[in-house]
Amino acid sequence: MNILKVGIAGFGVVGTRRKDCIGREGRLRVVAVCDRNFSDEGTLPDGIRYYRDYRRLLTEGLDVLFVCLTNDLAAEVTIAGLRAGLHVFCEKPPGRSVEDIVHVIACERQHPGLKLMYGFNHRYHESVQDALKILRSGELGDVINMRGMYGKAKLITFNQADWRTKRDIAGGGVLLDQGIHMVDLMRLFGGEFREVLSFISNSHWGYDVEDNAYALLRTPDGVVGMLNSSATQWRHRFHLDINLARGSLILGGILSGTKSYGDETLTVVRADPDNDHGDPREQITRYNRDTSWDDEISAFARCIAGDAPVESGTSDDALRTMQLVFKIYYADRAWREAYDIQNPDIHE
Repeated sequence: MNILKVGIAGFGVVGTRRKDCIGREGRLRVVAVCDRNFSDEGTLPDGIRYYRDYRRLLTEGLDVLFVCLTNDLAAEVTIAGLRAGLHVFCEKPPGRSVEDIVHVIACERQHPGLKLMYGFNHRYHESVQDALKILRSGELGDVINMRGMYGKAKLITFNQADWRTKRDIAGGGVLLDQGIHMVDLMRLFGGEFREVLSFISNSHWGYDVEDNAYALLRTPDGVVGMLNSSATQWRHRFHLDINLARGSLILGGILSGTKSYGDETLTVVRADPDNDHGDPREQITRYNRDTSWDDEISAFARCIAGDAPVESGTSDDALRTMQLVFKIYYADRAWREAYDIQNPDIHE
């Protein structure tokens, strides 16, 4: 078996975690990394070479590139990796705007033999995987509506850098940074939402990106979704109610490195409205291990090794999720007017 040589562009918290996961995947090996926080170039104690600039990283004779950079660089470096003939795994979001991912897809189409995957990591959590199996089995019928809440206490948490508060780097606030996971899951379970109403607010923290997004969504088939993405949720929270014709799937909590979102659970409600009097039978599963990061990397490695298409976290997933995120932004008049002023050429 050929072991693929991997480079990681962006070696902060996420890049370091990806390196650990890659180390447990036998088909991949990290040989070089880059990060602007390095003061020079050299070799780490474990033999991995390091650089300050991603262009130097791309001279390493790599097979695979992991992009773990700020949003303003994500699309640029993904395109550079594809043009260099590398398979690319890029963290979410795919850029600062829909236009960024559109440009990436145009490049991807010019390199059909390469694999491109995006890190919508929540898709690989066991609770989400189990809920999807039940949904797709048809046991509980079709989805009627969903209510999603994903929130944290600040835009800058756990001593992270402050770039997430700067629109020119991040492109958006809590919705684009964290809420994008919930948007992606709501699409995964409910389909494509076309109608959007929203309120976007930065009234608490006062940065030039939002600290709250409130959205009401509807698909052409009538599935309704309600969403709150918040940076004023003092008790960190992840929660998604999925109500179906014969019951509910309730995702509560999410296992994370910080452990601040509580226990990860899936509650399966099997309803019998004629007999349960609003108190149906429930089955609760609690998950005590997070294998999602390893499972995601393994899925990517399998696609490369078997020359198989990426099935989850595709560029199309990234495009459609970004389109919905920006529909939510654009449905708020004040945000839309400010965005158009800041981006006068966007509609040309």
